[in-house]
Amino acid sequence: MDLRTLKTLHLIIKYGSFIRAAEELNYAQSTVTMQIQKLEAELGIQLLERGKTIRLTEPGRLFYEKSLDIVRQLEQLQTQVTDVQTGEAGTVRLGVTEPNASYRLPRLMQRFMAEHPKIRVSIEVSNTPALAEALMRGNIDFALCSTPDNTGFDLYFEPLFQERFVLLMPQNHPLSVKETVEPIDLHEHRLFITSATCPYRKQLEVMLRQSGNVSGETMEIGSMTALKHYVETGLGIALVPQIQLEAKPTGTTVRAMKGDSVHMLTGLARRTSPLMKAAETLYRFLERELPSISFWNE
Repeated sequence: MDLRTLKTLHLIIKYGSFIRAAEELNYAQSTVTMQIQKLEAELGIQLLERGKTIRLTEPGRLFYEKSLDIVRQLEQLQTQVTDVQTGEAGTVRLGVTEPNASYRLPRLMQRFMAEHPKIRVSIEVSNTPALAEALMRGNIDFALCSTPDNTGFDLYFEPLFQERFVLLMPQNHPLSVKETVEPIDLHEHRLFITSATCPYRKQLEVMLRQSGNVSGETMEIGSMTALKHYVETGLGIALVPQIQLEAKPTGTTVRAMKGDSVHMLTGLARRTSPLMKAAETLYRFLERELPSISFWNE
């Protein structure tokens, strides 16, 4: 028994004719007859009463009614399998760092899921080291993050854009008189920094050491997205991603930092093994779209 034979039976019942069913399927009538005979032999029952009119036998009617749902389910399964094979269906586990998770991804995901409604996406928000670990364990398919420390044989990183950082400060802050602030200028002011595991924290510390600024006052805030709210209180200043300042906090102002070392290279990290088709579809979409929208707020 196969799907084609069941469809043949359904067409015979629909038209009441072997000839019409054969024409619909573009088969020879003998082929249709042989399909039904083989099906009846496999089942060990007579399905059809043949004569001037074609009618279902009593067991044939039961088989026909049950087979309608079987054919529907098999056709749905065929479509689903084809969609998975072509990357138009499936589940993707995506890891994302901030500020991408809050400021870039929502609009991109709205577009992606409108174009690919059969692909389901789960999003894990964390820092780059945690996402790299999740990648190596196979807990996520790929990640949008800064450069992982352990890129190499098993992990590949594709850079896409620079996350641009600016200095956020209270409006009446002494550094607000400068158009561009240098790292050494931060020495005498309380600087909010992210947690020790944050790659940007490490990059910022390197920049400060290279400038000779090694003893300034700092205050650790665990979340990069929270930094601007602490600046708003007047407690200190912070280097924050420019994209976070769509709505600048009340009573604050922004200044550029001198040098490119303050910015963070961002891109897509993945294992070197091939992605599943649905994950590949999302990967290529982000690969194409992220560079063009990275500086929405510049």
